[in-house]
Amino acid sequence: MEKLQEPLADIAQCSLPVALEVMGERWSFMILRAAFNGIYHFEEFLTQLGIARNILSNRLSRLVDHGILARIPCSDDRRRVEYRLTPKGFDLLPAMLALRQWGEKWGAGISCNPVLCDARDGQPIAPIVLRAHDGRPLGPADLAWRRREEIAPPAPAKEPA
Repeated sequence: MEKLQEPLADIAQCSLPVALEVMGERWSFMILRAAFNGIYHFEEFLTQLGIARNILSNRLSRLVDHGILARIPCSDDRRRVEYRLTPKGFDLLPAMLALRQWGEKWGAGISCNPVLCDARDGQPIAPIVLRAHDGRPLGPADLAWRRREEIAPPAPAKEPA
């Protein structure tokens, strides 16, 4: 069997450039982090992040345009708006946490505090890992590219006897 790899020159066949176009710079992730932490108003983002007003405005607009955040008028003052995570935005949490965990492991030795925990039992979340369809953790030697048309559908789960 031939060794298969992604066609690296054909970026139209990969969704990574699309994701990087939306999120590929530091301030977008810092705004996302703030939104996950309950920051909703322009002035709060400005104060909490120490970001320039024009950059914040640009990044918020881009995140809204791409459906990551929704711009919602405040019920008590229609002139003010809130920037709220959409389901599409919330789906970025694992990517953001994986980058944070990678930074803790390979960065400048900075351990994040506070620690994100499971609300039910108060324990830190597990490291983000690649998993097989059956839940097995995967390492580099366990990975292979396949053409979509060569992938067989998973076998149906067996009924317990």
